[in-house]
Formats: sequence, C-alpha cells, structure tokens
Amino acid sequence: MALEQDLLSTEIVNRGIESSGPDAGSMTFSVRVRRRLPDFVQSVNLKYVKLGYHYLINHGIYLATIPVLVLVFGAEVGSLSREELWRKIWDSTAGYDLATVVAFLALFVFTISVYLMSRPRSIYLLDFACYKPSDDFKVTKDQFIELARKSGKFDEASLEFQRRILQSSGIGDETYIPKSIGSPENTATMKEGRAEAATVIFGALDELFEKSNVRPKDVGILVVNCSLFNPTPSLSAMVINHYKMRGNILSFNLGEWGAARG
Repeated sequence: MALEQDLLSTEIVNRGIESSGPDAGSMTFSVRVRRRLPDFVQSVNLKYVKLGYHYLINHGIYLATIPVLVLVFGAEVGSLSREELWRKIWDSTAGYDLATVVAFLALFVFTISVYLMSRPRSIYLLDFACYKPSDDFKVTKDQFIELARKSGKFDEASLEFQRRILQSSGIGDETYIPKSIGSPENTATMKEGRAEAATVIFGALDELFEKSNVRPKDVGILVVNCSLFNPTPSLSAMVINHYKMRGNILSFNLGEWGAARG
C-alpha cells in the first residue's frame, strides 16, 4: 500500500467561484490524483550513465564513421547481383574501377585499425611474491613485550598500552618484527632503514623474477611504494641499480603519507 502511494501525486485545482447551488458565490477546489512519473535519479545508476557518456565522447568518431561506411557499402553492394558487381569492379567503363574499391576498403581497414590500437590495453597480474623473513625475526607477543622492556625506550604505561594493542589486534605468536624494535642501541638510522628496506624488497623481487621467468631488463615500468621510509637516493633507484635494469625504465617512487599511501 505504501509503495502504491509513493507512485501517486496529488494536485489541488482552483475551479473558481461556484455560480449555482448551495455553495454559490464561494470558491471551490478539487483534488486531482495522478500517477507520478518515475524517479529516474533513483531508478538509474548515474555511475553507468557517466561511463556511457565518456565512452560515447571517446569513441564518437568511430561510432559515427563506421556505421556510415557499412551502410553505404552495404546499400551499394546489396543492390547489385554478383555478375554486375564483378563487372563494375573489373570493367572501368561499367561504373567502378579497382582503385576506388581498394581505396574504400583501405579506409575501412584504417578506421578499424585506429580504433583497435587506441583502446586501453589490459593489465594482467602475472605473478606476485611476498617476502618471508627467517625464523630469527619471529617473536611471540610475550617476547615482544619483553624485548620492548629491555630496550629501555618505553616506560610501564607505554608497555601496558602495547600489551592491550597486541591483545586486540590480529598479531599472533608467529609475527616477524625487525631487530630495531627490541635493540637497546639506537638503530633508527638511515643506514639501518635502507638495509631493512633492501632485505625486504630484494627478497620479494628475487622470488618474483624466479617465479615469473621475467628478466629485470625486461621491466619497463617500476613503482616502489613505502609508507614511511623515503630516503635519497630513492628506493626505486636502489632497485634499478641493484638489478641493473635498463636505462629508459619509467620509475615511480611513492613515499610517506603513512597508511594512506597504500
């Protein structure tokens, strides 16, 4: 019932002054009930309308020329029999000549080729690899708290806060952490950070190149993303120099911004 009411609209119509009857001389009104037009904004997903508009704008020249060429060619050829068609093609005095037909076909093939070559190329995931450290970096939650206490970098309030975070997070007892977290020495240096990044990046890339049978020199685009560590020279330059990649490679180094960079 409520759905039917949503499809109806009401309109109050002024009928003017009543000329006769018990209500003579007074204003009269009537209520008109009509079926409401559909709400196209709610019924049509505007995302697909936008995609269709962009597709029409980007491929308008092909959508306009190809049907015209097909219609003209089909109408001309369809009106002729097979014998008349061959006579017009090979006999220059009959109406067509071979050069005109070849030029028309060349224009048609050229239009199709431009359309196919200008389409966005598909991107495929050939393979992937994740770096897995050695068991020397594996610690339990209790070991993590003990390492943090021995490092002397945290007071009891900070340790208690870390303990609560460990209990409510998805970190288990087989989690890998860098040695710098539990080290009593100051390891938060550029040298240690670059060494840690090299261990992770090179470990993953070595496995990836081996699994995918892709040579480093075959890579044309390189994107390196690190949320916090952003040294100079960049991590992408470190990868290119380590694997001796080609000189015209397109490299992009994304750094900082924290978790938003992911």
